[in-house]
Amino acid sequence: MPKKLRDQIAGDEIILSKGFEKCVFVYAKEDWIIEAGKQVENPITDIKTRDIKRYMYAGAVDSVIDVQGRLVIPASLREYAQLDKKTAVIGAGDHIEIWDPQVWNAHLEKISAELSK
Repeated sequence: MPKKLRDQIAGDEIILSKGFEKCVFVYAKEDWIIEAGKQVENPITDIKTRDIKRYMYAGAVDSVIDVQGRLVIPASLREYAQLDKKTAVIGAGDHIEIWDPQVWNAHLEKISAELSK
């Protein structure tokens, strides 16, 4: 993990989970607890709320960043995000995202096209 992004994480405990666009979300454990609190506040009677909770929590795993800035991504999350040897690691405000570089570049082009309208 790049030092610049690693410095945004308090401590070395992290939570990895499925991102929404075929990426892996990386949250500092404290930030994950805050995000989880937001989701718990949403009404359980709403189907979209229930589905988001299931999606985020079902594949979430505890992990750590080692002293060299490395982390292990479980096979299930690597498969989901189509990660192989190369990755694109980006900052996204309250979390970090890990992408397959080709998937990220295609998504970035889509974002750029939509924002330039």
